[in-house]
Amino acid sequence: MQRTIWLGGLLACIFCAGPAAAGEIGQSRDLCYWCMRDAIYADSSLIARQEANPDIDEGIKAPPIVAARADIHRWRAILGAAVDMRPEPCCYSRPRLVIR
Repeated sequence: MQRTIWLGGLLACIFCAGPAAAGEIGQSRDLCYWCMRDAIYADSSLIARQEANPDIDEGIKAPPIVAARADIHRWRAILGAAVDMRPEPCCYSRPRLVIR
């Protein structure tokens, strides 16, 4: 009887915690570089489309533009500075080739 109660309590704990974590299984908290780059590109093209559209009033298109710019600043802050990860040195650091 005691074994059944312990097993039932254990199963109850497992099933109660299951639905809370069900949506998060297999998903990464970290966003990949390419996803952030694509989001910046999408926001930049949204700003360009909104600013180039003369049919929409400035008061209507201003909030989406401000929100897109805020998103771009947030994504760039998350990305940080670009890091050069090439194993070979840059071509400009080599000495010039002199042909006689």
